[in-house]
Amino acid sequence: MAYLKGKGAMTDVNLVIPVYDNAVTKDGRTRYLGAQVDHRDPRGADQANLHLVSKRVELPDGKARYDTSAPYSVGQLAAIQQAAGSNTTPLLNKADEQVGTVYGVKANLFASTRGAGLVINTNKPMATSDFPLDASTLPAQFRAMKDASVAHRRDARAAEPTAEAAPAPQPALPQPALPQPVPDADEPDLVG
Repeated sequence: MAYLKGKGAMTDVNLVIPVYDNAVTKDGRTRYLGAQVDHRDPRGADQANLHLVSKRVELPDGKARYDTSAPYSVGQLAAIQQAAGSNTTPLLNKADEQVGTVYGVKANLFASTRGAGLVINTNKPMATSDFPLDASTLPAQFRAMKDASVAHRRDARAAEPTAEAAPAPQPALPQPALPQPVPDADEPDLVG
């Protein structure tokens, strides 16, 4: 999940919002959006996970995956679409078929009150993102996350102490001698 810290960090954030056509409830009143901080926004730089939401989900076969979508009402999606204006690009599957739309907006965020994650504040004014979207935007998002993840792992390994860098063992401090019990005169000496 994206980590935004500091004063003003959740104000006017450039977002990339993929919306799949089939990510909708049966009654059609709720849409699931996979919003992400745009990697070109300074707050997205060097983040290994740009998603506003990232929930671990256990599958029936025992494997796990991460759900990066959050529910928004149809009215909230309409506000996002209006803010994006023409700053959209088709969301394509591997067969190059359109399966949704990606929207680029600038919006305020707030911490979710229902679970972990960040939520787009659609009640505040939103605008078109500072960054234009095109067919390369989503692949660039995922490449930026992968590159940041690799860099974080490399930095963590570099920070681990190595055998050469390990501190030299300290000499053992002499331990004070403990007094030995003196047998009473009435007790026989035990020879073992």
